[in-house]
Amino acid sequence: MAVAEANRAVSARRAKRLAGKFDRMLKRSGDGLNARFGEEEAGAMRREMLDEYRRLILEVPSIGGRKNMLSGTLIGTAQPLAVFRVVIRHGGTAEETGGLLRREIETQLGRIPRALRHAMGRYRFSRLKIRQFERAARRSQTRRYPDDWVFEVVEGDGETFDTGVDHIECGIVKFLHAHDADELTPYICDLDYVLAEAMGYGLRRTKTLAWGCDRCDFRLTKNGATSPPWPPQFVERTCGEPAAAAGGPAA
Repeated sequence: MAVAEANRAVSARRAKRLAGKFDRMLKRSGDGLNARFGEEEAGAMRREMLDEYRRLILEVPSIGGRKNMLSGTLIGTAQPLAVFRVVIRHGGTAEETGGLLRREIETQLGRIPRALRHAMGRYRFSRLKIRQFERAARRSQTRRYPDDWVFEVVEGDGETFDTGVDHIECGIVKFLHAHDADELTPYICDLDYVLAEAMGYGLRRTKTLAWGCDRCDFRLTKNGATSPPWPPQFVERTCGEPAAAAGGPAA
């Protein structure tokens, strides 16, 4: 997917720095690959992942740069996509990719002291942060950037949840779909639960765009708890309807 230089999220100079960081991350987190594919093949796979990433990072479209709080999230999607492509190429699965991604983010979050992680989680519920989300939501609804998110903040009722966000469109879903990687998307969504657990708040969700639903309905509870199972249960696949037949990721 070619992206004109003027519409790229990342310049060639920044892409080089990001590739260096990704390379260091791959070298630190090789145990999972080694265990599954063997040390020699895993080494070759890490080199392939870096090559994939160098191409993909230049294909991430701009959604407003630093003015958009979700720009970094979209740029970050190039990493799991590079991992996924290589794992599949070597006979692995989307679930195995999801497991590798989960272990990596758990390792990264584990380096942050628990007290600091939970303070970051509490800040998510501050009036200042909610106002920031409200402003970003209003901007998203102008749909200036076609590859961006579109979302709205949902006021909590103080009983079942404290604050919420409904994503009507998702930049990650769009980017992965454009790269024929819909199978990976639910595993990326599952990492939201891992983040909530690490930061000490409750996350409930009954729908995601990844499963073809009309929205992703995040409901957050400040004093709640999250315990994401592995493999994921993907409760969102029925789009909030318990009797609905489970389908595949959005096409």
